[in-house]
Amino acid sequence: MRIGELSRRAGVNAHQLRYYEAQGLLEADRGANGYREYGESAVLRVKQIRHLLGAGLSSEDIAYLLPCAVGEAPELLGCPELLAAMRSRLRRLDDRMDKLARSRDALADYIDAAERTGSRTCPPFDDADPEAVPA
Repeated sequence: MRIGELSRRAGVNAHQLRYYEAQGLLEADRGANGYREYGESAVLRVKQIRHLLGAGLSSEDIAYLLPCAVGEAPELLGCPELLAAMRSRLRRLDDRMDKLARSRDALADYIDAAERTGSRTCPPFDDADPEAVPA
């Protein structure tokens, strides 16, 4: 099947498929006309990639995991190397979440303190970006 049909059947844009191919996650043969040609298994492969991306894994992580993927969801075969890699990724995510939680708590403390001090005249915020705070 060509890229347009794979895109339709897998529910992703063609540019995403080209990206997956560039990252080594998806393989395509080239027809005599130079067009990409995908086998039937490409639909399943793309769905696996989408699920793994949804779990927060990088394309590099996914390239490592795909040989152990079975089914659309996918299930991953639990070899020791794979488990070690996934545990490492989970630790990195937990670390990032801890840092974000600390940042959130600190910001909430600043807001509480500012609300307790009462109203004052402050420099104006940049109206172009309502979430911007002055430097």
